[in-house]
Amino acid sequence: MNLEIVIIGLSITSSWGNGHATTYRALVKALSNHGHTVSFLERDVPWYREHRDLEESDYCRIGLYESLPEFARRYGELIRDANLVILGSYVPDGIAIGEWITGRANGVTAFYDIDTPVTLAGLNANKVEYISPGLIPRFNLYLSFSGGPALGIIEDLYSSPLARALYCSADLGMHSARTTAPQWSLGYLGTYSEDRQRPLEQLLLIPAQRLRDHSFVIAGSKYPDTAGWPENVTRIAHLPPNKHSEFYGSQRYTLNVTRSDMKALGFSPSVRLFEAAACGTPLISDDWPGMETIFTPGKEILIATAPRDVVQILEEFPEDRRLSIAANARARLLKEHTPDHRAKQLEAYYLEAATYRESANSSARPAELEDAK
Repeated sequence: MNLEIVIIGLSITSSWGNGHATTYRALVKALSNHGHTVSFLERDVPWYREHRDLEESDYCRIGLYESLPEFARRYGELIRDANLVILGSYVPDGIAIGEWITGRANGVTAFYDIDTPVTLAGLNANKVEYISPGLIPRFNLYLSFSGGPALGIIEDLYSSPLARALYCSADLGMHSARTTAPQWSLGYLGTYSEDRQRPLEQLLLIPAQRLRDHSFVIAGSKYPDTAGWPENVTRIAHLPPNKHSEFYGSQRYTLNVTRSDMKALGFSPSVRLFEAAACGTPLISDDWPGMETIFTPGKEILIATAPRDVVQILEEFPEDRRLSIAANARARLLKEHTPDHRAKQLEAYYLEAATYRESANSSARPAELEDAK
């Protein structure tokens, strides 16, 4: 099976200030390795244009557009004839593009929600600009960043014909275990988010205040004034993907902090979990429902709910326990959470959606013929 796939996403060319790019890159590269032809289309906006770290790719065709008329004119035929057309979350004018795609594409259409908990909360409050309740049933397939109960909500409440989990993953060609001596006791990688700031303070900044003989690091863009942070916390404004492996390898532990909507819904693993595990860096994370379906707490990942938990881990955990946590997480990742696994899942979902669509069309034909009489 060799598919012609078109993805319209937020960005694959720039990882600055978003987690979409690294997710798309890992998935698209794996799809290419499986023999599929992928075209990635994205809106050419100033923010990403000024911070591009992938100008061109050997595993997909990248197409940029500046307006909806240009998008339709340049890529209409490509979208019409593709086997699978995927629209991602947070795409500018996503609703208009989704309506156009679902009315034009001859192949399977899918919505890939890399922000499912945020989307569901926004739909409930009528505050989503990239997808609408009325558009969801028109897609043959809803690919969700979240598993668990989110899939039932999407199918039962929003009438998606097929909702399936497609978690992110880490590019193993870029993320590998390192043997260098750790520079920091604990680090965190993530763009600033207001709802993550308090947990970040609880699980990193307060421990840094208490452990002055330890060093800490926070990397990511858009943080407000950090002048009040402890002196033993290093600040990195932006870390490109090709530096992630070195960054994780320079930490004794790395911290995962989950956005509030994702924590409430659960079953929403961040790409940072998979990146750190691939690099052999043990993880400390806040807790959320469904964690045990990704990594086993206490064996493959450590859970912290308060500053004292982090302090205890950094001060009291023996080295063999630290290394065991990292090794177990990497083994679990290689078994279940690689880009190759995601590509195989997407292939299976495509076949399922294509079969479902054909069955639905066949069931509708007698009624249509009767109406025609």
